[in-house]
Amino acid sequence: MSTCVFIQIRCRPGTTYSVAEAIALREIHSELYSTSGDFDLLMKVYIPADADVGVYINDNLLDIEGIERSLTTMTFKVF
Repeated sequence: MSTCVFIQIRCRPGTTYSVAEAIALREIHSELYSTSGDFDLLMKVYIPADADVGVYINDNLLDIEGIERSLTTMTFKVF
């Protein structure tokens, strides 16, 4: 079973479209949205059950040029 996380991404000014394109090319996301507010992108990702969430995000996302900051929200099964 995989772990669903939401990642908000703040991009350096002028890089949002290139960051979104780089994410799309990696095909690691379930959904990717442009947002308003403190962050520029919102991404839904399913992390493989055997993967460490922090390592997975660091290795597969945070090396993309133009990402300034990220905020990860973990999800938990309620019912």
